Parts: sequence; C-alpha cells; structure tokens
Amino acid sequence: MARIAGVDLPRRKRIEVGLTYIYGIGPSISRRILQKLDIDPNTKTDDLSETEVNSIRKVIDSEYKVEGELRTDISMNIKRLMDLGSYRGLRHRKSLPVRGQRTSTNARTRKGPKRSAVKKKGGVRKK
Repeated sequence: MARIAGVDLPRRKRIEVGLTYIYGIGPSISRRILQKLDIDPNTKTDDLSETEVNSIRKVIDSEYKVEGELRTDISMNIKRLMDLGSYRGLRHRKSLPVRGQRTSTNARTRKGPKRSAVKKKGGVRKK
C-alpha cells in the first residue's frame, strides 16, 4: 500500500484517482504530476514501484501544499479575515454564508438545523 503525504492510497484504484485522496490534490493536479513523471495514469496503485512512489512523494513535497500544511494555511486566512473585521470575516464569525448566497431560505448547511420557535403557555389572564 502506497503512503504519500501521510495518506494511505486506496489499493485497486488507478493512480490518477488514488492521488485525489490526498487533501489539496484534485484530478487536474494529479494528471499534471503523473505527466511530469511519465507515469501511466491507468496504472493501479498496487502496481507502482517504490521508485515511482518516491518520485511522486518528492514532487508533491516540493511543489504543492497538501494535507496539514494546507489546512493550517486556510484556517489562518480565515482567522486573518475575522481579525480584520472584514465583511467576509464577520460572516465567518456568525457562521453564515460568505459568498453572497441568500439566507432567508436554503442556508441550512451553514446555519445548522432549523431552530423551532418557543411557544408561550396559553394560561388564564388576570384582569
């Protein structure tokens, strides 16, 4: 089993797809890496030699931010926006949609489950 950037790549998948299991590497970057190293994208991850795995590892380490480093970079960018008090930072702080989506309906992913309104007890009124 190939282990690159702290991620175990799936066994019986094409290497082009297997590399996308690494956070920060999508299909296009995966293709670019394999093209640079002249590795066939249809090769299964099991069939890679150690030298090929090491060369992939070196390219990813030297040219791309992936996994933990990328996650910390993104969280620091969000924290910077929040500290500045920019509009986007305020939206992050309130956990509302940041990119201009409507919130009167259809913002449930960002806002969380719908909160039900608290009902008042219908007791007897005094005169």
